[in-house]
Amino acid sequence: MHPVRIIGIGDDGPASLSAAALQWVEAADLLVGGERHLAFFPNLRAEKWAVQEGLAKAVQVIDAAQTAGQQVVVLASGDPNFYGIAGYLGNKLGKERIEIHPGLSSIQLAFARLKESWHDAFLASVHGKTRDKVADWVRTHPKVALLTDPENTPAAIANDLLASGIRGVRAFVGENLGGADERTGLYTLEELAEREFSPLNVLVLLREEEAGGAATPADGSGDGGHRPFFPMGIPDRQFYQRKPKRGLITKSEVRAVTLAKLQIRPHDIIWDIGAATGSVGIEASMLAPYGHAYLIEKNEEDMDILRANVEKFGRTNVTFQCGKAPDGLEEWPDADAIFIGGTSGQMQPLLEMCVRKLKPGGRIVLNAATIENLYGAVDGFKRLGMHVEITMLQVARSKPILNLTRFESFDPVYIVKAVRMEDREETDEE
Repeated sequence: MHPVRIIGIGDDGPASLSAAALQWVEAADLLVGGERHLAFFPNLRAEKWAVQEGLAKAVQVIDAAQTAGQQVVVLASGDPNFYGIAGYLGNKLGKERIEIHPGLSSIQLAFARLKESWHDAFLASVHGKTRDKVADWVRTHPKVALLTDPENTPAAIANDLLASGIRGVRAFVGENLGGADERTGLYTLEELAEREFSPLNVLVLLREEEAGGAATPADGSGDGGHRPFFPMGIPDRQFYQRKPKRGLITKSEVRAVTLAKLQIRPHDIIWDIGAATGSVGIEASMLAPYGHAYLIEKNEEDMDILRANVEKFGRTNVTFQCGKAPDGLEEWPDADAIFIGGTSGQMQPLLEMCVRKLKPGGRIVLNAATIENLYGAVDGFKRLGMHVEITMLQVARSKPILNLTRFESFDPVYIVKAVRMEDREETDEE
């Protein structure tokens, strides 16, 4: 049985193929590919099958031809392993039945034209997918390269970024890369939002420091009031807070330790119970750009503040509601990481709900400010068969006094982490 050869081809057609690949194409009994790929070989004797007729049907045709002893070649754009057909065929036919011969991917060509390295770039595709994560990708990665489609165009993406308050980004668009009608250009987001491009394009988004310009200040100064990029450890002052009763916020030092204990991963589902300003949930959502954070706060007067913070930080992967936990949590998806900032006197039923809705390997972190709540949390978790670890955090910040400096201390916070017994980490003491 001959292997199904999946061959990457460029927009310049046969000229992009090696001598061996060209021989395989010419010797094929069945040639499968996109209509524009098949059009490169109008005179071949091979039977031709366009994948536009359906991938599932294409697999059946390929399987039948290969089983009958025919030589099958599949043409795919660039590197078939990069958002291409190779993975699909390998899963359907079996990897032992295929060979992959990649060409130059459009991403490689884009960065070559841009004269920038791409080993440090974030690579993704919005082709046939949602683009609601693009703003997060741009905030967290200096270089983002995207495969687009006729709906998720460079202009649509630019408008999304501008609506999210993102500035300080330059955009490179490579159209029909490798073809006779190739065109490239660098644009501001404002320029990009007004232009139309060939459907075959690659979009590279560069922060200004990567494109040779000035970086957007992390504190927002000099950005005309536009939303800056926020690294880990957002200062408390960046969050809207209730006035005159300021302080309903998990302080940045405590937040940093809390997030470290939660061990958030990119695809995690996160709960923030007793969200108040939303500082923990919002920063947690930044650590899970492919996940989602669900926030609940019982005080209606805090909802406008919470909403304002979610909007300020452009969190499209955050859902929030007003309610008194554990009411309302049953409808939430099971969680990978749960933060409990307040229990409203419902300690045991709340812990029971959280433990029941925690995924295998999940983590719960509860912050307590009193000895009574600390005892209730530890006792409650242990009754539920959880392994408990406690950290007491005492924070003091420097504060000027005349020409001197003193320290202003905050109340201690007890950070209680709970995991299932089978998920606990072994320590030196154990």
